[in-house]
Amino acid sequence: MITAGEFRKGITVEWDGGVWNIVDFQHVKPGKGAAFVRTKIKNIITGAVVERSFNPTDKMPRAIVETKEMQYVYSDGDLYYFMDLDTFEQIPLNKEQVEDAIPFVKESTNVTVRFLKGIAFSVAAPNFVELEVTDTEPGFKGDTASNTYKPATMETGHTLQVPLFISIGDRIRIDTRSGEYMERC
Repeated sequence: MITAGEFRKGITVEWDGGVWNIVDFQHVKPGKGAAFVRTKIKNIITGAVVERSFNPTDKMPRAIVETKEMQYVYSDGDLYYFMDLDTFEQIPLNKEQVEDAIPFVKESTNVTVRFLKGIAFSVAAPNFVELEVTDTEPGFKGDTASNTYKPATMETGHTLQVPLFISIGDRIRIDTRSGEYMERC
């Protein structure tokens, strides 16, 4: 059990029938009245963010979230299969569980899968990936303007904005947290 007075960023707790991650917190001691903890919490299953105030003595159970590195193997319709690198066991995950990571990963890419009570609930891609550009407008010699972008489709099917000098066949580095172009490889 953990009290609201012990909240820190990144702690995961079970509250109100869900599992919540502490995004932000602030201990407030008003001049008149009792102290309280103002928090911003995110439901790790649904992604909903809620602002809530707690009494510093409120107790709630701490949720144990496990992470495991797994390899993306293939997709079959709406199911995406990931292989445990230790046991070679494959687990299927649906589109809602992988929608944030799947635009940036291709087959045989290692990803981080998060588990709660033995059940996988989300997938996180590596922070940076290198992908090949499969479709974009042609670049011309001298297109070196730094503030002008054009759309490009990657080998995974994801589309993002890239500088004018990028052409089909180029490999580029992408920041998966923001989904933005970083550099040409």
